[in-house]
Amino acid sequence: MDPVRGRIRFAMGLACASAALSVLSLALLAQVLHALLAAPGQWPWPPMLALLGSTVAAYVLRQAAFNQSHYAAFRLEVLLRSQLAAHVARLPLGRVQALGAGPLAKVMFDDVKALHVFVADSTPLYARAYAAPLITLAALLWLDWRLALAALAVPALGFAVMGLLMRKSSELNMNERYNAAREQVAASIVEFVQAMPVVRTFDSGSASFGRYQAALAAYLAVLKEWYARLGFSARFSMTVLSALPTLAALLWLGGWWLAAGKLAFSVWVAALLIGAGMAEAMMPFMVLYHLIDAAKLSIHRIQQVLGEPPLPEPPAPGEQPQDASVAFENVSFSYGASEGDAGSTGGEGKDAAPALQGVSFTAPAGSVTALVGPSGAGKSTVARLIPRFWDASQGCVRVGGADVRRIASDTLMQQVAFVFQDTFLFADTIANNIRLGCPEATQQDVENAARAAQAHEFISELPQGYDTLAGERGVFLSGGQRQRITIARAILQNRPILVLDEATAFADPENEAALVAALSELMKGKTVLLVAHRLSTVEDADQILVFEQGRLAEQGRHEALLAQGGVYARLWQSWQQARQWSLPAHENAARPAPQP
Repeated sequence: MDPVRGRIRFAMGLACASAALSVLSLALLAQVLHALLAAPGQWPWPPMLALLGSTVAAYVLRQAAFNQSHYAAFRLEVLLRSQLAAHVARLPLGRVQALGAGPLAKVMFDDVKALHVFVADSTPLYARAYAAPLITLAALLWLDWRLALAALAVPALGFAVMGLLMRKSSELNMNERYNAAREQVAASIVEFVQAMPVVRTFDSGSASFGRYQAALAAYLAVLKEWYARLGFSARFSMTVLSALPTLAALLWLGGWWLAAGKLAFSVWVAALLIGAGMAEAMMPFMVLYHLIDAAKLSIHRIQQVLGEPPLPEPPAPGEQPQDASVAFENVSFSYGASEGDAGSTGGEGKDAAPALQGVSFTAPAGSVTALVGPSGAGKSTVARLIPRFWDASQGCVRVGGADVRRIASDTLMQQVAFVFQDTFLFADTIANNIRLGCPEATQQDVENAARAAQAHEFISELPQGYDTLAGERGVFLSGGQRQRITIARAILQNRPILVLDEATAFADPENEAALVAALSELMKGKTVLLVAHRLSTVEDADQILVFEQGRLAEQGRHEALLAQGGVYARLWQSWQQARQWSLPAHENAARPAPQP
């Protein structure tokens, strides 16, 4: 809370001043009553006006305290979310995926919101909860020390019981279990909703909804256990800390002493009024305990995310790439090892199977290099090591002759444009999705990029053209349309190195040839690394890198690799057979009917 600590202290000071004025108002009220009893025919205007002024001032200061604390909470919310977003953006991509989108979203929204509630509502209450009882006790001691001790004894009993409650709660670890159960219910709801197409197709909700019911039952069990074990202590504490028990003690003792002539009536009335205020001032402690406990859990989760070590940045300004070449020098990489280096606490560690082993190659500036191989061979891993989504476990990745680990992140990202196999569009207009990374691009620039990506025609046919909303994750568009928009985005960025990870994965047969032709024209002058399963897209590549089980098995041009009769020739033969496959006509009719 350091960035807003000054404003929080100011809010707490205002809350303390408000508490003092509230006690003063009760004392002035007692003085007014005493004056009316002493002289019934005369209005005590001075104490009445002072009472009015102190009451209004107490209310104004209390509202000002909450205003200041809310301003501080909003500022802290913005700062924390900005800090978390900036930090997550610097983490290795593998570590971000290991943390998970759901838990990260909960930290950045729910946990930051819990701190907002703590700062906005708890800090004035915190100050008032300490200041009001102390000021009230001082006033009671000034009036009559016996009544002061009586007023103090009642909430002391309540706090003793509340201490037992807190100790039992700590022993049972109920807060952690309660929060874990709530998170499980929320996660099962999200899973059920997001998996609705699969649910309706396969199990009609029996399995997924069953998981939700199990999570809800576990949540209910935690609540019942908490209530059964701690309910009486909590209710007893709340009852004792209310105003009625304190008033009853002061009324009984004060009346006894008044009858015995040991207490003035005006002092008794003042003690009754101020004592009730003391009991009321104790009540925030019960609320504060739960708010502070929730804030501690949220702080712990926020610090866990902020404690994740980011990819190390080189000292400014870092090395500068000399050209657009890409080189791998004896690179080995393991996803488990990378995440472990990044601070993972998972169980994979350094024993995870390597995704790449001793890979070395050079992609000269302006060349087209294709990466092919079976699924899981390491092609996409090679592509993602270039912009430092991860760092190599061994060896070196160079861009323009410079080690990517010694190039500043901003500089490196200005060298590489990426088109992923898994497309992602924001819930914004299509034009703004294409303009991502180039906010200064004109509408004409956007349309030129869309034409080059063979996307202009279908965009123009949409209800609002380029101003049409793509929907969350581009849900309003087909897979091929989303792919072409991301290609247009990469074209508009016009960076010297272009990485295409299955860029034609969703292209239908009619558009594939046009899309490949457009890409071939636009890739001229750029260093292109093309990850592909459709081998028809790599025939004209300057070099083809064939990966198998994380190793670079073969390297060369299309004709030479076919002549070798190795891995690439086998892949090419399988691909040709797949292209010629068709469903046999009347296959089922030719089979004999099963015998009963």
